[in-house]
Formats: sequence, structure tokens, C-alpha cells
Amino acid sequence: MVTPMIPAAMPAAAPPFAPATLEEFEAVLRRHDSATLALEEWCARRGLGHPPRITAETLSQQEGEVDPELRARLALNEGEGVTQRNVHLRCGPLVLSVAWNWYVSERLTAPMNEALRSSDVPFGKVVAALDFRRRPLSVTAGPARGCPAGTISTHQAILVLPDGRPLAYLVECYTATNLRPPPR
Repeated sequence: MVTPMIPAAMPAAAPPFAPATLEEFEAVLRRHDSATLALEEWCARRGLGHPPRITAETLSQQEGEVDPELRARLALNEGEGVTQRNVHLRCGPLVLSVAWNWYVSERLTAPMNEALRSSDVPFGKVVAALDFRRRPLSVTAGPARGCPAGTISTHQAILVLPDGRPLAYLVECYTATNLRPPPR
């Protein structure tokens, strides 16, 4: 009887992607001031998109009055307005986040405001040149009020300019898609 010889140096088959954990996902989010950059890193690590590019599908965008609590959070000056933008942040066809962003449009440049009105570029990429920092307000396991079913984590944060003025208030509802194995 002949026993087949298996070379010792034969590489093992690459294991399929293991399911991701919420802890791993949250660690990536904590490393970045921009959710867009965090989701791009996550998308690349998990093989969710080729290329791992995050786009914003605008669901609604409107300017208008805001309640006194939000006016205070954003430290609005007389004559400053707020634009509310609701988006799906996608990696390829996959929705990774449903987000609401209330931002002070007067604290952005005219080209930034135009890009937010007319392109699929996410807020974090559009305003990156402003060198904002993220101040987390809360993280909730699962959906917070207003988040869709299937939300695994909800983040609320303020983005702050280098001079300390608030730029935007965010509510980010991260979907279960983030923890699933990548599509084959």
C-alpha cells in the first residue's frame, strides 16, 4: 500500500471569514473621529466591498428650525442655521449605517455645502479639511429611539472644530450587516 506524501510546507486553505464581534467593530469606531474612515477600515478588513469605499445615499436633507436643546448643543450664533441630513452609509450595496447629521452650514465652506447637497460623498470626507474631532455623547447597544430594526449599536456624538465650536450633532445607527460574513 502506498501512502500519499503531503509536503510539510503545503499552505493550509484560507479559513472563511469568522463572524465579527460587536467588540471588534466598536474598537474600530473608537479609533476614528470620522465614522466614514472607521467604516472604510471595517469594510476593507471584512472584505465587504471591492473597493472598500463608503458612499452616502441621501434619504432626506433639509434646513430649518431646531429645538432649543439642539441649538445649545451646536452653540448657534444669531443668523446661523442648521441643515439636517439623513443618509445610508454604504460599502458597495451593503448599508452599514443609517445616520442623521445636524450641521451648522455657515461653519462649512461653500464647496463643502454644495458637495453635501449634490454628491454621494459622506460628511466626514467632505469636511475632513476642517480637522474636526469627535466627542462621543453616548453609545447604546442595539437601537436607540428612531433607529431601524436590526440596529446593533447606536452612537450619538458632537463633531467639534479646532477652535472648540461644535460643527455637527450625529446619531448613527449601525446595522447587523457589519457583523455578518461578507457576501460570496
